[in-house]
Amino acid sequence: MTLLETMRSGADRTVLKTLNIEIESAERDRVLLSMPVDERVHQYTGLLHGGISVVLAETAASIGAALNTDLERYTPVGVEINANHLRSVTSGRIRAEAVPVYKGRQMMVWSIEIRDERDRLVCISRCTLALKPGSALSSAQ
Repeated sequence: MTLLETMRSGADRTVLKTLNIEIESAERDRVLLSMPVDERVHQYTGLLHGGISVVLAETAASIGAALNTDLERYTPVGVEINANHLRSVTSGRIRAEAVPVYKGRQMMVWSIEIRDERDRLVCISRCTLALKPGSALSSAQ
């Protein structure tokens, strides 16, 4: 079973299920996720909660980092994320596209753009992940 198949099969026990995040595609240099926007992910004003955008962004970056890491030796862990919320969303689907900015031996930096159904930029984020010594695979099972 590939890493991506493992992620998809275990999704029902993670934030992916909680937020209905779908892994549309995941490659070493590009990860594409999408999710519905409805009242479950709204803030009190009826808009998409900014924290949800951050969860989606870090999830995309983490999947990308995992695909670029020897998970028998290292565990990618988020150490910093920022997000600029540019447009509000009340319904529909949003899509996150993550691409690497830097892939080093001990750290990775990913840039993530989140867009609405009309391809308008909703949020732009940057996520830094450390590659922590120790197997990610033993905790994933």
